Amino acid sequence: MSEYIDEIKIKVSSGNGGDGATSFRREKFVQYGGPDGGNGGNGGNVYFLGNNNLSSFKDISQKRYFKARKGGNGKGSKKNGKNGEDIVIAVPLGTEIINIETNKLICEVLKHNEKHLIAEGGKGGLGNAIFKSSKNQAPRKSTSGKNGVSFNLNLNLKSLSDIGLLGFPNVGKSSLINVLTNSKAEIGNYAFTTLSPNLGVIKTFEKDFLVADIPGIIEGASKGKGLGLRFLKHIERSNILIEVLDSSCNSFDKLIEQHNNLIFELESYSSDLIKKIKFLIINKYDLCKFKNDIDESKFGDTKPIYFSCTNCTEEEVNSLIKDLSI
Repeated sequence: MSEYIDEIKIKVSSGNGGDGATSFRREKFVQYGGPDGGNGGNGGNVYFLGNNNLSSFKDISQKRYFKARKGGNGKGSKKNGKNGEDIVIAVPLGTEIINIETNKLICEVLKHNEKHLIAEGGKGGLGNAIFKSSKNQAPRKSTSGKNGVSFNLNLNLKSLSDIGLLGFPNVGKSSLINVLTNSKAEIGNYAFTTLSPNLGVIKTFEKDFLVADIPGIIEGASKGKGLGLRFLKHIERSNILIEVLDSSCNSFDKLIEQHNNLIFELESYSSDLIKKIKFLIINKYDLCKFKNDIDESKFGDTKPIYFSCTNCTEEEVNSLIKDLSI
């Protein structure tokens, strides 16, 4: 499995502006030609560009400093310097760009091909030709280009999804997302098989939904234990959360304990997340030993409850998909 990087610190610098030129026209039989110094080019800018083909910062993790080119200097014959080449940094959708010095959010990149100017290049200096006037026919004045700007940035990725699947490790979320979306999430009988959010698309007649299988939460995740806050942040932008419980435990009391612990972790991180839980899936129902003891009222607020088996089929989740379309 390729490395998943959802937070990275980088430095960006725009290019300095080129210097204006001090130059005078040279012509045969003309002893003193007029001023013809060109302006300097502007320094290159640094942009961030949303790319929906990227899922993490892996592609930029090897290069932590991005510097745009300097503008070219002006020349004689009123030739202006070339503008410095811009740098465009492609990032996944859901990227937050934060100024480390001020700890302020500069912008969020939420759409494909959405482009943000982060560091503007320095303006080019003026050549002496521009300073010619009726009072000064041969100015020697020219100006230097302005310096570019530098920022230390923290790039933080929060996945964009309509629906998030939530549950403790090994409750079967990856199996469910495979059936729901026909994706191929890695599945295993051990905790933290999923080490990055798996994204897939649920296709319905009405619309398509982007669904994310968020890596397993453990008790204490809201305090940073296990994968902790690193992945809880990925559900903040989901419109709907689906809670997934493992019913292969020993008793209904254990199932309720599993539910209560999950709710506690979510509430400790953000009370707003609880309001987004619209569905509950009791998974691995074929391994459940207490089917007659299940009391749906014990799960709190009324919400649709679905039952699915270890190797759930498309038929088992069709009713859920239908309800999601409403």
